[in-house]
Amino acid sequence: MTMKYWLMKTEPTTYSIQDLEKESNQTTCWEGVRNYQARNLLRDEIQEGDRVLFYHSACKEPAVVGTAVVSRQGYPDHHAFDKRSKYYDAKCDPENPRWYMVDVTLEQKFGCPVTLASLREKAALTDMVLLQKGSRLSVQPVKKKEFDAVVKLAK
Repeated sequence: MTMKYWLMKTEPTTYSIQDLEKESNQTTCWEGVRNYQARNLLRDEIQEGDRVLFYHSACKEPAVVGTAVVSRQGYPDHHAFDKRSKYYDAKCDPENPRWYMVDVTLEQKFGCPVTLASLREKAALTDMVLLQKGSRLSVQPVKKKEFDAVVKLAK
């Protein structure tokens, strides 16, 4: 199977790359996605070994702050069944899960974040999903050449 590339957004006040650095084995589940299009990617497309651009959104300066590797492909998001979780979904049935998540492991934290503004300036990234008007998905595909261009900008 061919490796794929993704961008995953997180609000750093909720969960940051620094939080991922502190995790056991620098690995976490990517839970709480509650958009059907993003859910479908988590459930059907994202595979173990795929690479991820870790993106801080909804902050003063949105930026790609590092990379991660998918360490477990899609599985039911058990937080949807937990009444104490902020991701609880009363309509979710464990026999027919509605929401999915993957596990990601930190690959590298960028010394210099690649800001949204700098991404917009790079001609090679003009077609990147993140930069398209109205693009709000928290999980989105990235082309290999885009992934490589972002990593190069971080150096």
